Amino acid sequence: MKLRTRLIIGFMTVMILPTLFTTVGMRILAPQRVSEMQFLLLVVIFLTAAIFIMWIYRAVNIPIHKMQDAAKQIKEGNLDFELKVDEDDEMGQLCRDFEEMRLRLKDNAEEKVAYDKESKELISNISHDLKTPITAIKGYVEGIMDGVADTPEKMDRYIKTIYNKANEMDRLINELTLYSKIDTNRIPYNFSTLSAQDYFDDCAEDLALELEAKGVLFIYHNYMEEDSRIIVDAEQLRRVVNNIVNNSLKYMDKPQGKINMTIRDVGDFIQVELADNGKGIAPKDLPNVFDRFYRTDASRNSSKGGSGIGLAIVKKIVEEHGGNIWATSQDGVGTTMYFVLRKYQEVPVDE
Repeated sequence: MKLRTRLIIGFMTVMILPTLFTTVGMRILAPQRVSEMQFLLLVVIFLTAAIFIMWIYRAVNIPIHKMQDAAKQIKEGNLDFELKVDEDDEMGQLCRDFEEMRLRLKDNAEEKVAYDKESKELISNISHDLKTPITAIKGYVEGIMDGVADTPEKMDRYIKTIYNKANEMDRLINELTLYSKIDTNRIPYNFSTLSAQDYFDDCAEDLALELEAKGVLFIYHNYMEEDSRIIVDAEQLRRVVNNIVNNSLKYMDKPQGKINMTIRDVGDFIQVELADNGKGIAPKDLPNVFDRFYRTDASRNSSKGGSGIGLAIVKKIVEEHGGNIWATSQDGVGTTMYFVLRKYQEVPVDE
């Protein structure tokens, strides 16, 4: 019952009940007993008012006590409780609003704990992944200084190794910087309308050269119509493809690595498939591969490298293009990454 309704009922009770009692008493009792009537009237008014006050007090006091207890628990840092309310009046609504506030505070606190955990993990990842190439660079430089590289062939090999390790560090730093910009929506996208067939043909041509140099077999199929177009940021979408391929190369464990790239027309969408014959992903890890900082190799084998955010960047870019991404995998057989992008369709203008 609403508080206003309670007040109206109480007011009417206090006013009407004594009046009715007085009227009936005046008719029944003799006029000479007016003083007794006045006393009884005062008693009735007092009792009626007392009952009314207790009724209103309970309606207000019980929810206030519940909120006081809840506020005390929140003050002490405890958000694992529930503020139960049965009342349907204004105080009940206030308690429900308070409970909603508690739930939001709890969600924010849990997000902060998860974010702090991810931040610590990121620092650990960065420390590990930067230390590995730095240690290698330091070792090779010391070898050059100590005269270990005493032939032109050794010197050339040492310098190339130093260069490659420096590139690893540069890629890691660039990846972290990019993710920071994407995560805070500070990356400027330059969208343009492109031919889907031509764009992915160019991507495939670059990948073929890169993978051939690494001894990896590359197979490409494009089943798109020539007039199919997409609105994308060409640079960022190329990053999506490269990150997926680099992730495949990182976990390639077969003597002859293989990567298949297939472009399909699926109605209003374009579907890109990138399949490898690597070690595959365990079913328990598959739902988490696009989570930031998630890495399936818990031991953090230094040969794998990376920050654990490559696929998180991929997911973010694809979603900001209005698309979707997912993966399938067979442990020991290989993994296939899929992402879809909506086709560009011109809206006909009525003449």
